[in-house]
Amino acid sequence: MARLRRAAATPPGRLRAAGAVLAALVLLFGAVAVWQSAHRSRAAGQVVSVGGPLSQDAAEIYRRLADADATAAAGFLLAGNEPAEVRARYQDDLATAARLLAEAAGRSGDSAESQSALAELNRQLPRYAGLVETARAVDRQGLPLGGAYLRYASDLMQGTVLPQAQRLADAESAGLDADYRTAGAVPWTALALGALALAALVRQQVLLFRRTNRVFNLGLLGGSLAVLAALGWLLAGTLTAGDDLAGSRTYGTRPLRELDQVRIKALQAHTAENLDLVARGASDKYTKQWDGLVAALDADVRTPGSVTRLVAGADPATIGPLTDADSAYRQWQDRHKDAAAKNSAGDYEAALQRTLTAGGADTADAAFRAADAKWAAAAQTEQDAFAREAGGVDGVLAGQAVAAGVLSVLGAAAVLRGIGRRLAEYR
Repeated sequence: MARLRRAAATPPGRLRAAGAVLAALVLLFGAVAVWQSAHRSRAAGQVVSVGGPLSQDAAEIYRRLADADATAAAGFLLAGNEPAEVRARYQDDLATAARLLAEAAGRSGDSAESQSALAELNRQLPRYAGLVETARAVDRQGLPLGGAYLRYASDLMQGTVLPQAQRLADAESAGLDADYRTAGAVPWTALALGALALAALVRQQVLLFRRTNRVFNLGLLGGSLAVLAALGWLLAGTLTAGDDLAGSRTYGTRPLRELDQVRIKALQAHTAENLDLVARGASDKYTKQWDGLVAALDADVRTPGSVTRLVAGADPATIGPLTDADSAYRQWQDRHKDAAAKNSAGDYEAALQRTLTAGGADTADAAFRAADAKWAAAAQTEQDAFAREAGGVDGVLAGQAVAAGVLSVLGAAAVLRGIGRRLAEYR
């Protein structure tokens, strides 16, 4: 031990120790940079392949269930005149929701909130479908209880099923936000270690210059350039990934969430519109629901989930379909007011004809469908923007990890070689 201490106290010993410390510091920087970059690359991949699709699928589940509720009421009102496409739409809504629920169960991982919501949705959805079929069967027998069964089914949908679907959507949105934060995080630890390694290398070169009057030690210079290049790559990759992720949020995720809110409120208002006719004046519950939802949709530009805000903040790529949707939405409101006035005057059949007619192109239902189709087109554009901006970010970060690993190994090797050349002069 004493011999080792004496050896370490000599100039060659101090040089060996400095070389070992410098090489270890460069390798530590590389290891941390690789780990942080790989971790962020996995998160960026999750954003595109898991978080984004799951979040949108959860919103689609909600929309499909809400649309099934509105379509079931429409089919009930049309009774014997129900077109095949209305029945097919209702069945497709339920089938699509069931398929998306099964897919979400397989991809949502170990999220307790998501799994709990999925289990409850899978339990309640057959109950809802059974009540709707009971309402249809009773109505075909000419019994007035059919409307009561349908309203009970809608209460189950609005009070139990849709809140669970919202829980699922919230949980998946939170998961997507967490992946965004991880993927876009600045690798401060790696950057700090890289700066420390670079400073230590520069300091060692200054010390050698003072002792030997040699301007450069090629090994230490090469190690410094390798660390500097790794730091530059780390910064450039982080900035590029950050810009792309921010773009995917600005042009994809955020406007898509706003649009989802509008479509969901509009679907709920459409359901209330139809159920108010099913109730035939027995309750003002659905009229109040309509008024509250339309007030939220018509709120000013400062209110999230309002049609006004949606159009005012539209990206150039979606301004066309969103403007068309706004026009159809206003037409829907006008036709609803006309039908509501007829219903208040006691002309139920005229109100029904104005709201919903098999094959009718000038009904409130037709205007709603036109608005929803345009909103769906805008949603597809925003989904494409999300995929375009976020796609490839994981590759950028994976390349950053590889570069940091290779450069740190080369830098450590150069440091050891430079120190080795200096030690050879003592022999």
